Amino acid sequence: MFYDLNVFKTAYAMATHAGQRQSVIARNMANADTPGYQPRDIEAFQKAFESAGREVAMTATRAGHLNGVGGPKPWAEIEATPSGDPNGNGVSVEEEMLKGVEVKRQHDRALAIYKSSMNMLRSSVGRA
Repeated sequence: MFYDLNVFKTAYAMATHAGQRQSVIARNMANADTPGYQPRDIEAFQKAFESAGREVAMTATRAGHLNGVGGPKPWAEIEATPSGDPNGNGVSVEEEMLKGVEVKRQHDRALAIYKSSMNMLRSSVGRA
């Protein structure tokens, strides 16, 4: 009756993307005072979703890094635009906080889509 419900897969992917992006933003904020640190980000969900067939491999910086395992990573980290601090640090805490709010909204949207879809599914089988 119900086969391959893509709305659930999309909501899951959106929530996972938000979680990964929040992790990157938190790392940027943690390194806000580290000299020479450059901020990172993850491409927007829409762009990542449009190119879903393309898998990005993790990058090992030395031979023993990641135990030699280079599995695909669903969302590639990219260099964010640095703010230009005198000590070479490119993190702007204010910008990272705004990104964090944006990511929370994305995660809340994914949960709302999931809950709404579950309610429609329950209604369709008579268990509302």
